[in-house]
Amino acid sequence: MDTAEIEVFLVLAEELHFGRTAERLRLPQPRVSRLVAALEHRVGGALFGRTSRRVRLTPLGQQLASQLRPVYAQLVAALDDARAAARETAGVIRIGFSPTSNMEALTRLVEAFEARHPGSQAVLDVVSNFDPYSALRRGELDVLVNWLAVDEPDLTVGPVLEQRDRVLAVASGDPLAARSSVSLEDLADREVALMPFPPALYDAIIPPRTPSGRVIRRTQPVGSIHELVSLVARGKIVHPTASGIPMLVRDDIALVPIREVPPLPLGLIWCTAHDNARIQALAETARSARPRAGRKDRPRPAEPASRA
Repeated sequence: MDTAEIEVFLVLAEELHFGRTAERLRLPQPRVSRLVAALEHRVGGALFGRTSRRVRLTPLGQQLASQLRPVYAQLVAALDDARAAARETAGVIRIGFSPTSNMEALTRLVEAFEARHPGSQAVLDVVSNFDPYSALRRGELDVLVNWLAVDEPDLTVGPVLEQRDRVLAVASGDPLAARSSVSLEDLADREVALMPFPPALYDAIIPPRTPSGRVIRRTQPVGSIHELVSLVARGKIVHPTASGIPMLVRDDIALVPIREVPPLPLGLIWCTAHDNARIQALAETARSARPRAGRKDRPRPAEPASRA
């Protein structure tokens, strides 16, 4: 049932005058008449008796008015509560992050947000790298901190927290480990991971082709990030990624800068339909902080060297 029909009906039941009802609701009088007629058609009987001099409730109208008033009052109160909650920045905001996103940036954001908004509390939860958006869509998270390579029509891409330099993870004994940098063209000669990432995110991390058009062989199935790291360490695959991934900083893996590839931005993502004041307050906190550039991971040659 159209709530406009209910509102017009209840006001007319009080005023018993079409002109005063239209004025009170700031509606054209013909629209008031149409809404009442639509409700009467929906109910299947006359709700008002009309003469040239007066308007009165029929018995059916009196019965409906007495039953609708408390229900409509509860509906209005619920909507008012929802509007107030949508404008409220205090309370809990649930932030998701992937295991490979940089936690330092998230820690700085949470500290700044809670300091700016007393009464607010950020609760953090990890999401799967392979399925980062489902918890957002189910409403289990308010915001996700992840790589901003998103082509999902229901998601909003928010402000950037950091720009992370691009590196190639290779086994420490791999010939590429001794180089000062590599090109995407080098990936065409090697196998890389086949992962069930969202398509836009997958293409941003591991492009399907090199700049010259050669196919990058995304052929090695990977079921988890830990399996990926193990395959890299054993020399089975190479993996283009972002700098500063904690699980890739180990003695048997070298991180070699990739030339001519823009940094990968890390930032906020949320469901457009779930947007509210708390999310906007977090986004404004992120915007007020200047995004940090990612550190350059130094290559690790076969001989021991200091770790970046």
